[in-house]
Amino acid sequence: MIFDVITIFPEFFKGPFDYGIIRRGRENGLIEIRVHDLRDFTSDRHRTVDDRPFGGGEGMVFKPEPIFKAVESVRQGEQAAVVEVVVLSAAGRRFNQAEALRLSKADQVILICGRYEGVDERVVEHLATAEISIGDFIVSGGEIAAVVVADAVTRYVPGVVGKEESVLRDSFSDPAADTQLVEHPHYTRTADFRGWKVPEVLISGDHDAVREWRSVAALKKTEKNRPDLLKSE
Repeated sequence: MIFDVITIFPEFFKGPFDYGIIRRGRENGLIEIRVHDLRDFTSDRHRTVDDRPFGGGEGMVFKPEPIFKAVESVRQGEQAAVVEVVVLSAAGRRFNQAEALRLSKADQVILICGRYEGVDERVVEHLATAEISIGDFIVSGGEIAAVVVADAVTRYVPGVVGKEESVLRDSFSDPAADTQLVEHPHYTRTADFRGWKVPEVLISGDHDAVREWRSVAALKKTEKNRPDLLKSE
């Protein structure tokens, strides 16, 4: 799988992509990440990538020309390739585990990092295959979102995670389920820490009882932290 990241801050990615499963995937040849400076696709001597919005208003908007040139330059030429072009924007649909799984089926994912007031809407309408937000909050740019999306998608690439069945047990990892639950609580040694004890069932050796406890505990934790996930009857 190939990730192409289009950004005005390519130096940002020198750290985040050098650790964890992304590093493992790159070293094992399972994923490739290429970072492109949007300014390299401009045609004026000032390397201009943005301009004021038509109709007035605060802030600046990314121009369509450099983005179209960048995507058309990095897009894989093979006709059979499945390419996703993703605009990272606070105005996009919310990124979730199902979307990560969907993107993992692509051969190439091109991530366009928005900034300022965003990108010209013609990029969204005529170039992108998806407009995605990582949550209902504002960060200073799409670079942080690109790291989040790449990491979540990489977990689904076969061979990247050592125990692939562990991916299936993660929170939200059954897109077909009627109700999405967060993962059950985890405990490790010591069994008694400052008087707070691990639930007895987890050290009982009764695997059926452990599975039952985990199911109930996941539901309780979802009710506590993410009640919005529980669909009303």
